[in-house]
Amino acid sequence: MIDVLPPWPLLTAFLVASFVLAVTPGPGVLYIVTRSLSQGRVSGLASMAGVALGNLLNAVGAAIGLAALLAVSSAAFMLVKYAGALYLVYLGVKAIRSRTAATKPGPADRAKLVPIFRDGFIVALLNPKTALFFAAFLPQFMSPEAAPVMQSVALGGLFVAIAAVTDTAYVVAASTVAGKVLRTGRANRLGRFAVGGTFIGLGLIAAVGGPGRRQ
Repeated sequence: MIDVLPPWPLLTAFLVASFVLAVTPGPGVLYIVTRSLSQGRVSGLASMAGVALGNLLNAVGAAIGLAALLAVSSAAFMLVKYAGALYLVYLGVKAIRSRTAATKPGPADRAKLVPIFRDGFIVALLNPKTALFFAAFLPQFMSPEAAPVMQSVALGGLFVAIAAVTDTAYVVAASTVAGKVLRTGRANRLGRFAVGGTFIGLGLIAAVGGPGRRQ
């Protein structure tokens, strides 16, 4: 652990900063909450797991220099950025056109968890701003005595783990609300359009927004 993590004072500061950033709602949290509201707790957790894996790969990419490539190559950045935005818009249109009620999934719907996990993974992975965030955030807490790549991967993994815990809390809260609200057919129809509109809005934000904090 000494070889890949900074000293305790620096590590403590990193953990505190990571928790504050993770608990602050952003586009990633909104995506997970929307899934939880429309499809229930299990689907929300599957979506959260996909997002966490995508973010972890972005952290690894930042450690090996992918973020540096995206920072200097506008073409590469825009390609990944618009691919992710288009995928979010696709999910929004798909949600609006779906005739499936926006309710908590039962046991028969568990086979749908794989595509839900995949969607979360792709949405997170195709967000170049996440890699740039890790490239800007992690070095502030890295020790010069430790191996930079391994230290960056370890800190990125810790951040993703903290975010997974806070995101799980959002999933539980949102799915609890959904179980009390989405009961009628009209509410389900409105929920379907709300979900689709949220995904499309996130896609547009991703397409026109600039770099920021954790996405």
